Amino acid sequence: MAGWAALDDGLDPDVRAFTERLRLLVERSGLGVVAVAERTGRDRADWDAYLDARRPVPRSAVVALSDATGADLGSLTAQWEHADRAWKHLLRERAAVPAPAPALEGAPDPASAPVPPPGFDPVPPPEGVPAEHTLRMRPVPASVPAPAAAREPTARESGPEAPVPKSSAPASRAPARARRASPLLYAAGVVGALLVATAAVLLADLGGSEATPAAPAAPATTPAPTTASPLPDGVRCAGEDCAGRDPELMGCGGPLATTVARTRIGGALVEVRYSATCGGAWARISGAAPGDEVSVQAGTAVEAADVPAGGDTDAYTLMIAAGSPDGVRACAHRSSGADGCTDG
Repeated sequence: MAGWAALDDGLDPDVRAFTERLRLLVERSGLGVVAVAERTGRDRADWDAYLDARRPVPRSAVVALSDATGADLGSLTAQWEHADRAWKHLLRERAAVPAPAPALEGAPDPASAPVPPPGFDPVPPPEGVPAEHTLRMRPVPASVPAPAAAREPTARESGPEAPVPKSSAPASRAPARARRASPLLYAAGVVGALLVATAAVLLADLGGSEATPAAPAAPATTPAPTTASPLPDGVRCAGEDCAGRDPELMGCGGPLATTVARTRIGGALVEVRYSATCGGAWARISGAAPGDEVSVQAGTAVEAADVPAGGDTDAYTLMIAAGSPDGVRACAHRSSGADGCTDG
C-alpha cells in the first residue's frame, strides 16, 4: 500500500491481514491517521504503532475505529480476535526465560566433586602432589584426655618394684599399652564421648520432673476462597466499579453490549445500551446535531452527554451501574426543541 511502511516479513499471517485491513479503513475514510487518533481518543503515536504492526491493538481502539469510519463492527472484531491471539502467543514467547548455557567441555561437575569424610580437613597440596591426596586428620581438641595406654608412667609405676623390660626383647612382644594410639582411635574416642553425653542429656530430660504440657498450636486460619469469576480479556470493570466510566474504554461495548430500548426523537435515534458482562448501561444518540443532549437514568443514577461541534452526529454517555436493563431509560433534548425518552 502506498504511503505505508513495509511490514515485517516474519509477521504472523493473522496480524498482517488485520493490519492491512486497518490501513485500508483509514485510507477509505479519508480522515488520515491524525484525524483517526483524535476521533478515537488516542495518541498519534499509538495509531502509528498499530498500523505498522509494532504493537497489539486493544479492542476499545477497534470499536472506536469502527464508529469513526463506519466499518462493520462484527467482522472487524472477529478478525481482531485472530490477530490478538497471535500477538499474545508472540508476547509469551518473548517473555520465556532462556535456557541455561551448556557447561564448557572438560569443566568439572561440582556435584561429582569428592566430599572429605568426617574428621578430615583439606590442606593445600605440596608442589607436584595431586589435590585428592591432601587430606589430613583434624587435630584432637586439647580438652579430651588421651587414652590410658598413651599416658606416661607415674612415679609409683616407675619405682624400684616396677619391672624394667629387657632391651633385647622383640619389639613385637612389647606391652600393648606402651604402643602409641593411632589418630583414628583418638577420633573414635571423641565421637564415643559425644554420643554418651547426648544420651545422658536425653535420659535426664525423660526422667526429670513432670513438665507442663505445651499448649496445642492454634490451627492456621485458611482464607475463604474467592468466588468472584474473572473478567473476560479486555474488560476492566464490573458492577459499581463501572459507574461513571467510559463503556468503550472499559471494554464493555462492541459485542458485549446490546440495545435494549430505542426511540426516534426528531429524526435522531436514541438507544439504551446494556452490557450484562459489565453490569452497566448507557445512552447513545445517532444522527443528532451539535448541541443536542442525551442522558441515561435509572432511579437516582443519571449520566448525560452533549453532541460536540465539528461534524460529529453521534454521542454516548458514561455508564451507570445496573444489574439488569429493567427500569433504565434514555432521553434526548434536541437543540431544535424536541424532547423524548425511551420506555423504561
